[in-house]
Amino acid sequence: MSKEFSDLGVNEQIQQTLVDLNISVPTDIQKKTIPILLNQKEDVVALAKTGTGKTAAFGLPLLQLIDSENTEVQAVILAPTRELGQQIYTNLVSFTAHGPSISIAAVCGGIPIKPQIERLKTTTHIVVATPGRLIDLVQRKAVNIQNLKYLVLDEADEMVSVLKKDLDVIAKEIPKSRRTLLFTATMPGTVKQLVQNYMSKHVVHLEANMKKMGHQGIDHQFVVVEPIEKLEVLLHFLNSKEGERGIIFCKTKAAVNKLAKKLSMNKFSSGAIHGSLTQGIRDRIMGQFREGYIDILVATDLAARGIDVKEISYVVNYHLPDTYEAYVHRSGRTARAGAKGLSLSIIQQEEVMDIPDLQEELGLVFREYKKQDAENREEINLVLWAKKIFKTKPNRNVSNKTKENIKTIFHHLTKEELIEKVLADHVAQNSSIISKKTISSKK
Repeated sequence: MSKEFSDLGVNEQIQQTLVDLNISVPTDIQKKTIPILLNQKEDVVALAKTGTGKTAAFGLPLLQLIDSENTEVQAVILAPTRELGQQIYTNLVSFTAHGPSISIAAVCGGIPIKPQIERLKTTTHIVVATPGRLIDLVQRKAVNIQNLKYLVLDEADEMVSVLKKDLDVIAKEIPKSRRTLLFTATMPGTVKQLVQNYMSKHVVHLEANMKKMGHQGIDHQFVVVEPIEKLEVLLHFLNSKEGERGIIFCKTKAAVNKLAKKLSMNKFSSGAIHGSLTQGIRDRIMGQFREGYIDILVATDLAARGIDVKEISYVVNYHLPDTYEAYVHRSGRTARAGAKGLSLSIIQQEEVMDIPDLQEELGLVFREYKKQDAENREEINLVLWAKKIFKTKPNRNVSNKTKENIKTIFHHLTKEELIEKVLADHVAQNSSIISKKTISSKK
């Protein structure tokens, strides 16, 4: 068993579970948070970036503080999205393998509410919820949080606009004597306002070693492109990462759909996720991504919350985010659990001035990613074209007679000769298209 977790006050039952999960060394935020939560009574504000082990930081002591003999809801954990809520729920359940029987329920929006109402009719000690769904359940009297002891706000900066509206409603339903624990990757003024309005005056402020943990293992790079070559540069980058998994971030749902379609046309293993998709589709795409059936996820910022996949080797900012906080959350999807990762921003010339601001504000160092020269790009385009053909499914609508006629024409060619001729035809056609576009643009 881990001596370090023992030193933090974690009991033997949970320590045994951590051994089973191959968790042996606590992270910086866990070292700072767990003893405070177990041994003190104050509210806590913890500043820690994604990938630093925040769920275990509040989850392990919370499980230890729950009275399993008390059948009331004792803790509510609020998360900005269902994906993150489900991740928290899964982690908490995994931590209880050797402990007392603690009942945990996930009740998030985007799925039917009736099964959740039925679930809450049984004993529930901890509720993991999105704010809107929790309020809905409270108003339906499906859950009683009037004797709540702990309120956890996870990724508070990602749901601050929702919390500003919903916390007033929630605060009326929970006792003033509860303990509030707020976890956030960044501390904008809006989050500071939440702390002032909804937490006690005596708040313990904790901060993970941000430079060591928040950006550890992430290589931050940018590449400057002309608008017309943006997709081409992305495709070349993805080609170099074949077999690896990554996330591409776009600003809007329309941009996500458009880019995902382009990737599909070029035979990249990809899927799209954004807020306008049904929860069923989002769950299916996320499942395919987690299980490795697709390699690339194209997503908006909010839709990608809660993605905790250790093998994400790169993140691409196809559009720069609007806030520093969003960049932190995006880049934090890679280099998780001690792994290395790359965060690449594909920008245009007018956006270059944003890079020094990101460096100064977040304490990062960006390196310039060198795009290929024109000759190399053409060669890579040919490789992409070949891969596209290789992954193209046979056309079953062409008649057998026509296929036989074509086979007769190619009958005397070797494979190498056929490839040379098809390649020459493709290059000729492509050159013709480029020439026409050049002439058209000059007009």
